Formats: sequence, C-alpha cells, structure tokens
Amino acid sequence: MAAEAFAPAKVNLALHVTGQRADGYHLLDSIVVFADVGDTAAAEAGADDWQLTIDGPFAHGLDPDAPNLVTRAARLTEGPPAHLTLTKRLPIAAGLGGGSADAAATLQALHALDGRKIPNDVLSLGADLPVCLAGQPARMRGIGEDLSALPDLPPAWLVLVNAGRHVSTGGVYAALTVKDNAPLPEPVKWSDAPALANWLAGTRNDLEEPARALEPAIGVSLAQIGATEGCLLARMSGSGATCFGLYETAPEASAAADAIRAAQPDWWVQTSGIGR
Repeated sequence: MAAEAFAPAKVNLALHVTGQRADGYHLLDSIVVFADVGDTAAAEAGADDWQLTIDGPFAHGLDPDAPNLVTRAARLTEGPPAHLTLTKRLPIAAGLGGGSADAAATLQALHALDGRKIPNDVLSLGADLPVCLAGQPARMRGIGEDLSALPDLPPAWLVLVNAGRHVSTGGVYAALTVKDNAPLPEPVKWSDAPALANWLAGTRNDLEEPARALEPAIGVSLAQIGATEGCLLARMSGSGATCFGLYETAPEASAAADAIRAAQPDWWVQTSGIGR
C-alpha cells in the first residue's frame, strides 16, 4: 500500500510583524496563497521503523537521517511506521514554507494510507503548519494559529524567483528592528488582478528590509522582476530569499519568466496561477 500528497509552495503576498510574545514567538498578520509548484510526500506501508528517502532536484545536501519536520510530523501520528519518500522540487530555506508544507503533506499521505488521524496540535512543528494543512488562501494571524478565509481571489499569476541564496529565518527576525507594526488593512473583494495589486501596494513584507540587508541578491531579484512587462507588484515571500511578481495574465507571467531565465540562467524561476 502507498499514498502520496502534494506539498505546494506557500507564498506570503503580504506579511506584517505586529508584535513579539514573551516566549520569543513573533506575531504575524499575513496574506497566504499556495502555488501550483511544490514537493511531494509519499508513504508506503510495511516498514519496521520510520524510514525517509529524499529525492528530486533539491535533494542534494539534505540528510534523511538528520532531524527534520517530515519525520517529526510522522512520529506524532498513532499509526505504525512507514517508509516515507520526499521529492524536493522547491529550493531549500527559500521563504516558501517548504519544510512545513512537506510535514503537512506527510500527515495527509499517512492519513490517506491507512486512515490514521492527523494530530490536532501541529503548531508545535512550526507556525506554518496549520495554514499548510488547510491548503487554502488565508489570512494568517497570531503565531500561525489564527486562520480566516479571504475573499475570492481574482485570476492572477505569479512568477517565483530564487537566486540560489539561503537566508536564515532566525537571522532575519533578529535583524528586524521594529516588531510592533500595524496589522494589515481589512481584505476587500478584489475585482481583478490590478485591484489586488493596488490593495497589496498598501501593505508590506516587514521581513524584506532586514533580509535584503543580509542577502543583496534579494534586491537584485526584485529589480529583475519589477523590470518585466506587466509586473503589477514585486515583493519577497516569507523570510526570503524567494521573490515574486504578480501579473494579470498567464502570457505576461510566462514572458516575464522567460526574460528572467534568459538573463539569469542559474536562477530558479517558476510560474503559478492563483485565484483559479
């Protein structure tokens, strides 16, 4: 018996840091969507103990025997051990919630395998676990536990760009000087992609400035994206270093991705629809 689940990239269209708790956890107010690109987690029955195999284009440098969110999530379940396979198609430490998405997909694959329950308390695995398990566009608040639905998203397209740089999430938060920023404005009904971009222009990613100071390639990525025709908004996702451009149509996004790949053939560049 075997089962698998998709682990889509999580993209923060906006991310405000609104405070910090006494225990060190930061309070967020973020608009989250999910891309068409991502990893895959598979589970196969019959293992005597938990086993993890990692393959895919971004498997290099990952040790399946080292502590990771996938095996931590799997061990939270009450079912028997399984052989897990993680196919990594997303860059590592890229601000796309890959580890959390992989853990969520592992729980879903194990549930599909034999019906075992998904644990109720997944926040201990990371702030992105609840939203990744839900897998729907959402406004994410608190330390990740407070999720609310968004108005229907209009058809729009993203170009995701990673220059092959890694930034430490902890380092980015440590470099953040203002941690009590105002929350997001209330989401509205967006009629089309330009309306969504106009609303997002009044928001921020509060982690972008410290991340750019730590990794200048982020600024280069944003400049490349912003220079493409049809780009409505260029911004960093999460704690970086992946950046995105927002476009109204698939041909505009595809042309922008082609232009960036031509200029930077070593970069990871992908397109994805949202609101479809």
